Amino acid sequence: MAPWLWYFWIYSFLGWLVELAFAAATRPEDRRRRCLLLLPLCPVYGLGMLAVLALPPMGWLGVVVSGGLAATAVEYVYHWAGERLLGVRFWDYAQVPGNLRGRVCLSFTLAWGLLAWAAVRFVQPGAAFIAAAVPPAATYACLLLFTADAVCSLWFLRVTGDLQGMRAVGFH
Repeated sequence: MAPWLWYFWIYSFLGWLVELAFAAATRPEDRRRRCLLLLPLCPVYGLGMLAVLALPPMGWLGVVVSGGLAATAVEYVYHWAGERLLGVRFWDYAQVPGNLRGRVCLSFTLAWGLLAWAAVRFVQPGAAFIAAAVPPAATYACLLLFTADAVCSLWFLRVTGDLQGMRAVGFH
């Protein structure tokens, strides 16, 4: 179980870095925080990669297609849950062609597929090495920190529904 926690955290952190790079490259007017937590983690990426890693072994095209679909399914559910349970919209693809209720879109499904392949091919060996090397006490300490942050972040969003305020408090 501990390796899966580390995969989640590693890919959530890498997703946070992807979000920073994407925001820097596109310079969106609305630079809302797309991450849930105060820590520099983007859980939708971690959950998406857990779904990809749960897929059976396959060739590169299978990873691109299945990985893109798996990550998109996670993205849709994550967005839906944010709307229904917290009253927030973490992102809005409504203006992007090929979108589904503004929650997911075809262009990002293709991007997730390519990112999934790259992660499985190049990142996962290192992530597996790190996950295996972390002592159990460090895992428990990180789990405690993550849980405290998740509870505080969920409470903040549920009470305020303020993504801008969340961005102002957390890393960005």
